[in-house]
Amino acid sequence: MDWSVLMFLHMIGTLAVGFYLVLPFILGRTEKLSAAAREGTLSAVSGFNRFAQYGLVIQLLTGGYMMTKGEYSVPWMIIVSLLLLAMFALGGIMSRPLRLAASGMKQSRDVSGETGKIRTLSALLAVCLLIMVFFMVFDEII
Repeated sequence: MDWSVLMFLHMIGTLAVGFYLVLPFILGRTEKLSAAAREGTLSAVSGFNRFAQYGLVIQLLTGGYMMTKGEYSVPWMIIVSLLLLAMFALGGIMSRPLRLAASGMKQSRDVSGETGKIRTLSALLAVCLLIMVFFMVFDEII
């Protein structure tokens, strides 16, 4: 496969996953919204989370192929792979509290526990993504 096509697909996946960088800021503003607006925001976040998960699949496939063809150190490949797996896990774990919070808001019950989990998971996702970008840019460090 042509490297430019592969790199283009990898960058498309990066753009999709970039949602995780802005997610903590979006969620930080939801407490000031009305109940209907919070419900809509959580519904949108749930859809964007699914979209970002597809981006992670693209990252896995294209990045995995590029790792096999490049000259990267084994520790670098392990760190990057573990970060990608952590992002998969955190994004998947976050989908349940998102679903529970959206249904709880429809039933007018307190969803502060779920929204707290969502905020924590989104912060962890943003940190993982920032660390991943650091290792992508400075791949010669390790």
